[in-house]
Amino acid sequence: MEFGEFADAAAEIEELSADTDIVERVTTLLENANDDLPVLARFVQGRVFPAWSSRTLDIGPSYCYEAIARAAGTNVSADDVEARLADVGDIGEVAASYDFGGQQGLGAFTGGGGGDGGAGGGNDLTVAEVADELDALAAAEGSGSQDKKIDILFALFNRASGEEARYLARLVLSEMRIGVGEGTVRDATAKAFDVPVESVERALQVSNDYGEVARVARDEGEAGLDAMDLELGRPVQAMLAQAGTVSDALDDWDRVAVEWKYDGARVQIHHDPDGLAWAGGEATAGTGGQSAAADTAGDDSDAREVAVFSRNMEDVTDALPEVVEHVETHLDAPAILDGEVVATEDGEPLPFQEVLRRFRRKHDVEAAREEVALDLFAFDCLHAEGDDLLQSPLTERHERLESVLEDGVSSLWVTGDAEEIAEIEAEALEAGHEGIMLKDPESTYSPGRRGKHWLKRKPDVETLDLVVTGAEWGEGRRASFLGTFLLSARVDDEGSDADEFETLGKVATGITDEELAELTELLEPHVRAQDGQEVDIAPSVVFEVGYEEIQRSPTYSSGYALRFPRFLGVREDKDPEDADSLARVERLAEQQ
Repeated sequence: MEFGEFADAAAEIEELSADTDIVERVTTLLENANDDLPVLARFVQGRVFPAWSSRTLDIGPSYCYEAIARAAGTNVSADDVEARLADVGDIGEVAASYDFGGQQGLGAFTGGGGGDGGAGGGNDLTVAEVADELDALAAAEGSGSQDKKIDILFALFNRASGEEARYLARLVLSEMRIGVGEGTVRDATAKAFDVPVESVERALQVSNDYGEVARVARDEGEAGLDAMDLELGRPVQAMLAQAGTVSDALDDWDRVAVEWKYDGARVQIHHDPDGLAWAGGEATAGTGGQSAAADTAGDDSDAREVAVFSRNMEDVTDALPEVVEHVETHLDAPAILDGEVVATEDGEPLPFQEVLRRFRRKHDVEAAREEVALDLFAFDCLHAEGDDLLQSPLTERHERLESVLEDGVSSLWVTGDAEEIAEIEAEALEAGHEGIMLKDPESTYSPGRRGKHWLKRKPDVETLDLVVTGAEWGEGRRASFLGTFLLSARVDDEGSDADEFETLGKVATGITDEELAELTELLEPHVRAQDGQEVDIAPSVVFEVGYEEIQRSPTYSSGYALRFPRFLGVREDKDPEDADSLARVERLAEQQ
């Protein structure tokens, strides 16, 4: 398929408002995708790689601006692109406004035509070519890699029509914003290939790969989808919890499964004594997400036995060697475990930020290990000894967990006594942990779902996980640092864009000079525009913020403001879509 056809479809979808109409148009796109089906199932969501893959393009907005400027002509600079973005607010609109084509450079295609005609522009830029070039962009590393990435993007923009450039720019910067989410692609896949939506949903849960599920649905039908299983080494989304009370749990379930809630970082552990075929294998954008390692599954002599993934499915194996050693020592069977990693000192838990220091570490890991020790607390088992356990009750999954892991299993109590639950909570708090989790003993494991079957109960001090969408440069000795940060909540209303956020305050308190330097380095690559002291930041970083009260206020777009907000840390284990919602802010305000 020509990329212009995809751009035309994206433009049509963007103009639609009814969910049913959007699903219908995506259905048509998938039906006509042919060999590009796995790629288009991702591109239409704004994804370049499968959801399970930790691969990224790793290119900041400024490099994209540079590539656009080069393709636009010698009289256009990256600053011009950024200035135009500040005016219109959409990188796609900015890219579409330039007359691309005919610029020469190291990465230019020889067959470029370009121009400002309709999508396609006569240049025959295909979906497969875009996928392959973005794959090459993601693979570029080492000395000169950023220049190579800009060359690749320049070459693509140089061949693109205005409409193609609009959606190429959005795709590169993860700002597609056409109203297509995971549910849309799920429903369109079922409709396009006449398979039950339940089969598509289940296949997505075990594979976390919309492109591969679409291909299987088309080529193998319902039987193929139902045959898809968890793969050792390929992560799936974690099941999530919502806030709740002991009364809620007892009213709904009669008996409650109670666990300690740790102030640590979520991990998913994959183990296979014979070697993990998927671990370390990278999906390629042009092949529908097949792992390079999967192609050589028969030769596992060099395959590692353990892979550890973070909450957002990033491979953090190398940063956590003691977790790997623990699993190798205490787990003999093939298994996929869910758990928490906690930083400790002399057996006492340390704050969450100490765990993140270890997750961030890519060099001198052994030195970091000496400074901060980590303990594993596994609390769930998704797969064991060849059996997928997603549909098994929680209590059965915990029994399997205890049967395969000799040490490091979090305790589980099942009780209908509120006083006993209070005692368990008191013990957890006395041990230095956050509190308790309340779970339905009969609940199945639903990857990526936040439902009423898992409840998190914390002490009364409340915090919010909010997305940074802007900042201000500091003054005086802090003039070189971003010093005040604009915070936003995720909008999760039906029909809202997946990346829509509303502001509710600024935070500048509780941050040391050292932390300001780290936060500035973290956020600068995501700066989209600047006006004097104020900068606009693409939603990408999540802050944990404490506060005294939530007040109604016309100052911020949410209609609320945080009273005395205080920075507690960066939630590096969370993506913007995992941040707290505006609906939760509203509930907390009402509860006050």
